[in-house]
Amino acid sequence: MRIVPLGGLGEIGRNMTVFEYGGKLLIVDCGVLFPEEQHPGVDVILPDFSYLRERLDDVVGLVLTHGHEDHIGGVPYLLKERRDIPVISAKLTLAFLKTKLQEHRITAKMVHVKEGDRKKFGPFDLEFLAVNHSIPDGLAVAIRTGAGLVLATGDFKMDQFPLDRRITDLAGFARLGEEGVDLFLPDSTNAEVPGFMASEQELAPAIDTVMRTAPRRVIVSSFASHVHRIQQVIDAAHKYGRKVAFVGRSMVRNMTTARELGYLKIPRGILVDFKEIDKMPPTKAVIICTGSQGEPMAALARMAGGDHEIDLTDGDTVLLASSLVPGNESSIYRLINDLTKRGANVVHKGNAKVHVSGHASAGELVYCYNLVRPRNVVPVHGEHRHLKANAELAVRTGVDPARALIVEDGTVIDLQDGVARVAGSIPAKYIYVENMIPGAATEESLQDRLRLAEDGGVTVLAIVNPDTGKLEEDPEFFPVGFRPAAKELDKASDIVEKTLAGLKGKKTGPEAEQAIADALLRWSDRSLRRKPVVTVIIVEA
Repeated sequence: MRIVPLGGLGEIGRNMTVFEYGGKLLIVDCGVLFPEEQHPGVDVILPDFSYLRERLDDVVGLVLTHGHEDHIGGVPYLLKERRDIPVISAKLTLAFLKTKLQEHRITAKMVHVKEGDRKKFGPFDLEFLAVNHSIPDGLAVAIRTGAGLVLATGDFKMDQFPLDRRITDLAGFARLGEEGVDLFLPDSTNAEVPGFMASEQELAPAIDTVMRTAPRRVIVSSFASHVHRIQQVIDAAHKYGRKVAFVGRSMVRNMTTARELGYLKIPRGILVDFKEIDKMPPTKAVIICTGSQGEPMAALARMAGGDHEIDLTDGDTVLLASSLVPGNESSIYRLINDLTKRGANVVHKGNAKVHVSGHASAGELVYCYNLVRPRNVVPVHGEHRHLKANAELAVRTGVDPARALIVEDGTVIDLQDGVARVAGSIPAKYIYVENMIPGAATEESLQDRLRLAEDGGVTVLAIVNPDTGKLEEDPEFFPVGFRPAAKELDKASDIVEKTLAGLKGKKTGPEAEQAIADALLRWSDRSLRRKPVVTVIIVEA
């Protein structure tokens, strides 16, 4: 069996792994990575599908372990490559995906499975096991082929008191361990965190305190798929006679779906339209919205900036009920400051127990290693430090160090005769999506954007006589983001003139324009300590 991770190794997001056996392919998850500050203008980041593009007809199925964006967000873009790939998952995950696909005008072939099911797709014999996570209906998947048995946990933790009473199937993990797991792919996100994660139920006192003591409105921000957390907020609001309004398209969409399927229980009469909030006594209002990661276009950031119908005032309480995702720290702290400036009391993970992670910590991972006793381990879902910490845990439980593989996206792993070995690598670059168009941004264009932000840009207009190859008049400079001195423009004009004179070929056209741009950039970097984006336009006189 060949295993190729296309995302999720070395990053928190865009999780996707391809399994190959008998000439057929099985995909597990297809998520997105959310952009950071070095990705201006980017909406989401996809895995690189180029490895699959020539073999899409060989794909027998796409398994989704759960409904978080970093595991399902890329599915619409994959299905645009081949629309009839069977999508295999649990009920809530498929429901969340269906509403997402509607925005892309895609109807997928969906296969509903649940824990305990065992089904064949091509040469892959799949068994699904319940795992507990921060969203209902999480699944681990056991993949059986003639080459061996693989167990992929998906995102999971071992909460012994989950709100939905659906615990991780440790008995199933142990049973597979007795059968013999040839390759184990465990979640690595919290491998550096010692001990065991707290139960989701332990958040209830902090949420209860906020609802009981807040002097005015309570605004709760959470991931739009965090059904369990939102259920606790609704229960506490109902206890203290508060009404609840959902704000944000994804929040409204997902909670409507969760309610219709019975995963979210909303007491009669508690739910109101957010436009009714201003007409209610402030002590009776709760708003549940998106934006806990500081996303600039999300509802909470717009409230913090005074650009939303809901106007924050002194005495409002904002509860950030989500984790601090690595890479988002600056955005989140900026959001907290903006909310505080508007007079809000901000309750967050740093000053109250309002979040527990959905990922297994070191103690839970060790427990699983001792149950599963895998022959080979490839830690997944995490930055490099998380993968390394997870591999070290595996070795401490008895896994051969040579069989605990720390790899990165695009690494090709072959499982043969019970041994997993690195066999090579394939491209697995970031694919940047803008306005729902994959590849609309590239590494080069992002570098230009960052340079524009740091050093500005300048457009140079040069009027050249095509017969003589000389300037008809001094070039014009149109700088953006900085203001060069007159003597600097004079020097830049000399650079343009000398570059034209030195060209051996045609003095107009793209090659001449690029030569002038390169010369100006070298001069600016050397003399002005500035590297603007230079655009040269040559007009024939």
